[in-house]
Amino acid sequence: MATGGSPLGLENSVTAGIISAKNRRLQVAKRMYEEIFQTDAAINPGNSGGPLINLNGEVVGLNAFIIQSSQCLGFAIGIDALKMQLEQYVFK
Repeated sequence: MATGGSPLGLENSVTAGIISAKNRRLQVAKRMYEEIFQTDAAINPGNSGGPLINLNGEVVGLNAFIIQSSQCLGFAIGIDALKMQLEQYVFK
């Protein structure tokens, strides 16, 4: 399941967010992202960044990208990859 909002005031929207592939590599601009999930979550400009949640209510990813030229395929950054990145910014 994926949740999100919209700059149009359509907050608290929910989509199925079914993961159709795991561990994809995706290059956006000049940055390579690892451990990306391909999902059917409705990700649109202005509402990315919502959590991708499993059936147990656990966050498994962060909805982040779409490829509009490919029938709007959605992609989420996996939670493990996010945790590794966030550790750089947490003051210990």
